[in-house]
Amino acid sequence: MTDGAALANLAFALLLCAAALQAAWLFRWRGAVDPASHWMLLVASTLLVAALAARSIRISFIALTGIWESLSFWAAALGFMVFAWRLRGKPAYRPGIGFGIVLAAIVMLSIASSPLVSTEALPPIPALRSGWLVLHVGFAFVGEAFFVASFVAAILFLFAKDPARRVELDRVVYTAIALGYPLFTAGALVFGAIWAEKAWGRWWSWDPKETWALVTWLTYTAYLHLRLVRKRKDSWPAVFAIAGFLCALFTFFGVNYLLPGLHSYG
Repeated sequence: MTDGAALANLAFALLLCAAALQAAWLFRWRGAVDPASHWMLLVASTLLVAALAARSIRISFIALTGIWESLSFWAAALGFMVFAWRLRGKPAYRPGIGFGIVLAAIVMLSIASSPLVSTEALPPIPALRSGWLVLHVGFAFVGEAFFVASFVAAILFLFAKDPARRVELDRVVYTAIALGYPLFTAGALVFGAIWAEKAWGRWWSWDPKETWALVTWLTYTAYLHLRLVRKRKDSWPAVFAIAGFLCALFTFFGVNYLLPGLHSYG
């Protein structure tokens, strides 16, 4: 078993337990907040960070250069985010959204352990040995963790009928994107451009992943324009929030497997 795999498997089991507990309280106690799943998420995310640390020691560099590492980091960020939201409660914690976020983390770790993804800890190629890469990937995935929350809340918003419920969900969508947008901008665009210049000698090359990261950023920019400038609180901002996350998913998965380029290794 590769470095960190046992810790990641234990984290996956804890995520499953947390999701089961959340589901029980959601469906049996009509949406009440359970007392323990957020602590399970904290432990699971800490184990994932420990797994990444073990791989980092093995390859003598921060382990964020492969798909397994990226998905594990993304799942860890989701767990920490739900834990912090559950304790802080601003905007008010919504168990249904928290459950959806945990399901997303479970899906990520399921993909990471599938035959599609290599779990072998390999030293990064020379072009990847840069602190700018760590900032690029780290900030981008933390930003996208908030985009997961906005995606789940936006879907619930489209199906909600109660006006007060829609106001609450709209607030969650906006807050999540308002937090994730600057992090994603810094990581995917700013730090990514600096790293590209250091690694390849140019700031921008219209590589497929760069292009789709820009499409993702423009989609969330359109959301913020609708929500802040146009003052829209109907279904259209939610549609853009969903479209933005689908673009983010394609940027990560679709580009990796369908559109090879300079980012084909991660």
